[in-house]
Amino acid sequence: MPHTPTPAGRRSVAAFAAASLAGACGLTAAVFSTAAHAGGAPATLAYHVGSTGSDMIEPWLTVTNTGGSTLSLATVKIRYYFTADSAPSYQFACEWAQLGCGNVTGTVGTLASPTATADHYLEVGFTGGTLAPGASTGDLQLRLNAAGWAPVNQGNDYSFDASQTSYGPSSTITLAVDGAIVSGTAPGGNPTSPSTTPSTTPSTTPSTGGGNPSGVLFDDFSYTGPADPNLAAHGWAIRTGSGGPGVQNTWAADAFTFPADATAEGGHVMNLKASTDGTTAGTKQAEIDTTQQKFFEGTYAARVYFNDAPSTGANGDHVNETFYTITPDNSLYSEDDFEYLPNGGWGGPAQSMYTTTWYSADAMDRVTTDTTGSLQGWHTLVATVYGGTVTYFIDGKQVFSSTGKYYPRQAMTIDFNEWFIDLPFTGARTWDEKVNWVYFAKGVAQSPSDVQAAVDGYYSGGTHFKDTVPTS
Repeated sequence: MPHTPTPAGRRSVAAFAAASLAGACGLTAAVFSTAAHAGGAPATLAYHVGSTGSDMIEPWLTVTNTGGSTLSLATVKIRYYFTADSAPSYQFACEWAQLGCGNVTGTVGTLASPTATADHYLEVGFTGGTLAPGASTGDLQLRLNAAGWAPVNQGNDYSFDASQTSYGPSSTITLAVDGAIVSGTAPGGNPTSPSTTPSTTPSTTPSTGGGNPSGVLFDDFSYTGPADPNLAAHGWAIRTGSGGPGVQNTWAADAFTFPADATAEGGHVMNLKASTDGTTAGTKQAEIDTTQQKFFEGTYAARVYFNDAPSTGANGDHVNETFYTITPDNSLYSEDDFEYLPNGGWGGPAQSMYTTTWYSADAMDRVTTDTTGSLQGWHTLVATVYGGTVTYFIDGKQVFSSTGKYYPRQAMTIDFNEWFIDLPFTGARTWDEKVNWVYFAKGVAQSPSDVQAAVDGYYSGGTHFKDTVPTS
């Protein structure tokens, strides 16, 4: 079964193996125009059916620059039209892309005027990049699956063509450049004039909010150990209770240390150690959370050291190294995740960073993207929650954004954990995740450079901890 990202946060059950990467349903359709482009179409689209079965939809696509000038991929949108049948929602995944899945976005929207063969569409876009004249994106191997892996009927889907077993043109998949359709025909025909209605698909530019934060949290984890009274006094709790995720009931206080580290800003870190001998009894997982659920709109950031291999023992574990925010399990559940899986998990590729915004953990309803490539070493992670958009950055580069219902609905806690998805072999091994500092600025969307400037200011002023974030 395809890979299945699950919530990073504390959960009391482990029934999260039935769905995959997520894309939002229920978006308002934005209309493309059919305005002509001087000199002919600036780009062409080719389609190749990936799966003809009933468990998933797999449109494989390529885009080629057929114009005479450089094509900005940020201006390109592709729409694949389908019927949602009885499924409550669909999930999107980029399985493989020649230009990297981290550069590909996918959202699911609802057609304003449905037809017998289409009431929804998958809109594929790009976070950036360019194509020189004659150049192609190469393969974009994409997937949609129904929530809970419910069966899908591709036979009544407008854009599906079972005979297209090699790349070729499609008249039922639309390609738009700068908002104008340049190939393909939408269900019911293409519009003849540009729409003035803005798209509600996730933004590829960060929301910004100026001004000063109304409260700030900064902590560089200058503690002597898990029993240091200042840890609790500063609003942190190390988890020792029951439940998941990962290996149930294995959370341990002694999984935490606060050692000196010459590679860290300020010279020391918080270390999360997940260890196992391949048995549940011999497993310890690490999690630390803020005790107050008071973090909502604003900027979240942390400098985190990820490892691609264990500190001791054989490699091969499906381990999850995280920084996230979460609410308790209730009707307003919210969760925003950075989850790094150095060896993959749930059948997914190695060296995957999932950035995910959750609406419901119980329904596995979320949107996510998988940024692949090694993250061995230090990385600065920033997420802005502001103006209806959650935007994720890794080392200053935007990798994902979400909006609509995929936006927190109430205040959350700030959390880190390291846990094992499963125990694939026996033998002692230890995994380490280090955290240099954590930062939150309430009520503003700060750029990654602004975050670093604020953190540098705390270090230069000798500040190890500050919390002025109000409790309500």
